[in-house]
Amino acid sequence: MSRLGATATSLGGVTALRPPDQGDTWVGLSDEPLPAGVAADWVVLPSCGAMVLFSGSSRDHSGGTADAPTRVGVTTLVYEAYDEQVLPRLLAIAEQAREQWPVLGRVALLHRTGEVRVGESSVVVAVSAPHRDEAFVAGRFAIDALKATVPIWKKEVWPGGEEWGLDATPITEVTDGVRAR
Repeated sequence: MSRLGATATSLGGVTALRPPDQGDTWVGLSDEPLPAGVAADWVVLPSCGAMVLFSGSSRDHSGGTADAPTRVGVTTLVYEAYDEQVLPRLLAIAEQAREQWPVLGRVALLHRTGEVRVGESSVVVAVSAPHRDEAFVAGRFAIDALKATVPIWKKEVWPGGEEWGLDATPITEVTDGVRAR
């Protein structure tokens, strides 16, 4: 049985994400709320004693660094994606995680597009492994690689206006040195 079981297609018609019928990898891009609980439940396997879930939610501010001053009062984030590149890159992240940690059970990488209100999840990473060390480090690798390699951009909206995110970084290839910490 293949370990890959990519679901969701590009946004043309995606209204909800659901786990794959087969395989151990679930990647998706949707303009609907992300099913974090479903992803957490889906990655659990009898052979895996650890599951790590990362859910990145929108917050009411951004920045706070020398390069990006703090912007307060953010009410909404709007995400746009280069649809044709997102799913292949998410799959590449899952594959690289499996190369680095062959014991991984299931991997779910899901991202939102469109309007995301403060408090809603914009990204979900769920990973299972036999032990917590591998689950934690693989989950951290997956979110870091996603942020560095997947062409998804965010616009921040606040009562006084809107602007593309202050902390944007250039997109790199998954194989260009993204490593677990």
